[in-house]
Amino acid sequence: MNAALFEPRPLYGIGTVARLTGLKPDTLRVWERRYGLGASHKSPTGRRQYTQSDLEHLQLVASLVNDGARIGEIAKSERKTLEMLLKQRGVRGRGADAPAKPRAVFVGVALCDWLDKHQGCVSNVNAHLARVEFSELSEDAFDALEESDVLVVECGSLGSAQVARIRQFQQAGVASRIIVAYRFGNDHWIEELEKAEIAVMEFPPDSGKLAFEIARGVAESSVHTGETNLGELMPGKARHFKASELAAAANLKSALDCECPKHISDLITALADFEEYSSSCSVDNWKDAAVHSCIYAYTAQARHLMEKALQAVLEDRGAEFQAELNRLALAAGGLRDVS
Repeated sequence: MNAALFEPRPLYGIGTVARLTGLKPDTLRVWERRYGLGASHKSPTGRRQYTQSDLEHLQLVASLVNDGARIGEIAKSERKTLEMLLKQRGVRGRGADAPAKPRAVFVGVALCDWLDKHQGCVSNVNAHLARVEFSELSEDAFDALEESDVLVVECGSLGSAQVARIRQFQQAGVASRIIVAYRFGNDHWIEELEKAEIAVMEFPPDSGKLAFEIARGVAESSVHTGETNLGELMPGKARHFKASELAAAANLKSALDCECPKHISDLITALADFEEYSSSCSVDNWKDAAVHSCIYAYTAQARHLMEKALQAVLEDRGAEFQAELNRLALAAGGLRDVS
């Protein structure tokens, strides 16, 4: 098996890539023609499509070009080199500071067909689909791919031979975590897999449970049910304002002599506090985790949107805002430059 038999997901058209990179479609076509920075996948009809890796690479390149780098000098650079250059320049461009999406491989004809109808399960995953039976897959098939975070396999029935083969792939280290979706199996073999920290679920899988198990597979540390915080399973949005900046903004009057800066600052503070609280909630099972993950994600999004509102309120008021920051710093016990 070679890389061509692994179907990448998600796939993007040139219009979507243009929107997500801030580049014009014509620019993308020129870059592909001159530098090979194009779509690496073709549809059955021959249409070129961008993979998640293609998109993330182009976002890094676009951020550097917007910062003054010459496309001809960085076009052939690898992702790690581009990330290092961005860090050196202190650039936070479109998609440049976003973490790479988890890498997952899905094996099984029926499983891949099911994913085609439930693409939400791979919307936040850099996925590859192998439409072959697990019994036909060899360990060296993964040599053509980057190291995977999660391997999801469809297994018609669980028996000694199937469990032994799954354990063989686990010991070979083909992925950090393995998830098995089975049709038939008894408690003995299910317990054997669970003892080996291999997730097991019936096929077709529940979308929420599958998404949760994938998130567990890419958590920073090895976790066990009931022993982890939600914040370890879901990346949060970066905060745009420090507590001192929110306090300064709360003391500003708007041009309409209303209390908008104060109310918005208070809302951001309250949302940030609840966001931190919800991220530390323990999860006892995947259903609880699904509910709490929604709370955590929606709270983070609400806080992010209110920060955008505060940025709009503070626009063109930099000097007044800086003066209030300095006044608060002086009142706290010593004037310091907080610019």
